[in-house]
Amino acid sequence: MRGILLALGWTAGGLAVLALVAFAAAAWVWRDIPAETLEARYASSASRFAAIDGARIHYRDEGTGPPVVLIHANFASLIGWDPWVEALKDRYRVVRFDMTGHGLSGADATGNYSLPRTVELMERLLDQLGVERAAIAGTSLGGTVAIHYAVRHPQRVAGLVLISPGSLEPGVRGRRAPPQISPAVDLVRWITPRALPEFMLKGGFADSAKVAPELVDRWHDLWRLEGQRTAQLERLRQYISGDIEALIGQVRAPVLIQWGEENPQVHVELAAELARLLASAPSIETIIYPGVGHMAIQEAPSETSADARSWLDRVPFAERSDSEEIRRQPR
Repeated sequence: MRGILLALGWTAGGLAVLALVAFAAAAWVWRDIPAETLEARYASSASRFAAIDGARIHYRDEGTGPPVVLIHANFASLIGWDPWVEALKDRYRVVRFDMTGHGLSGADATGNYSLPRTVELMERLLDQLGVERAAIAGTSLGGTVAIHYAVRHPQRVAGLVLISPGSLEPGVRGRRAPPQISPAVDLVRWITPRALPEFMLKGGFADSAKVAPELVDRWHDLWRLEGQRTAQLERLRQYISGDIEALIGQVRAPVLIQWGEENPQVHVELAAELARLLASAPSIETIIYPGVGHMAIQEAPSETSADARSWLDRVPFAERSDSEEIRRQPR
């Protein structure tokens, strides 16, 4: 019996050592990638970096004309907007940025990835760039950020393009406390196989065959920017949508809603509900895209950008809100 127990002990110990070796090997394979390496790979001649209160924000500012600000989805980056920029920059000044913990922006030194902090960094970036009034387009999490910004600064928003904002998902809608995320998820900090972003992307497309290997490679690379995975997990743990229905009701800008008919995360029925909740918006247009999932700007870039361009051409960028006019009057 003693010999059996000794053998079992050695076996268990050996398995533990093998598990540790496997973990170390996997962590080495999927280790962080230095910022310089990724910037050489994914920055463009238009890339700039702004230092804002402990955050280094990667942004691109292209074209001339009325400003349009583009806000990407969670886990994505500003590069996903490339087709939209090409469709708009001949007539519009197109500003896009990577949220902290995304793209080439990297971690926020404050450790704060909440929605209020995200909106504050956006405000300060636009202030630095001298963008006083703009149309804002946001997809998924970016749509939620756009709604928050529009309510905080109604006089600075000429119009909103909302592409299936994620805050309407039943699992996060109205949440007033951070979600409970299993500690096991922290393994992603060290072990992030390429299959993970591939799985997420294919789950967001209606037609998974449209997920290009280059798109998966880019997501996988940028997730592994130094400190990025920790930042992304912190954003998930700090996300509170709050009373999003009340916020939507306070939007006072014209709105274009774009939605994939086969959206598996935020179902297409919510497009009509979003339109109903936009009770204070002066005008609302809704476009539903057949055969398109949640990641519409990746899956249908030509269609979504062309429709946005047509709508933006009718937005009164020079118009000022009543509240701003009141403030401008002499007393």
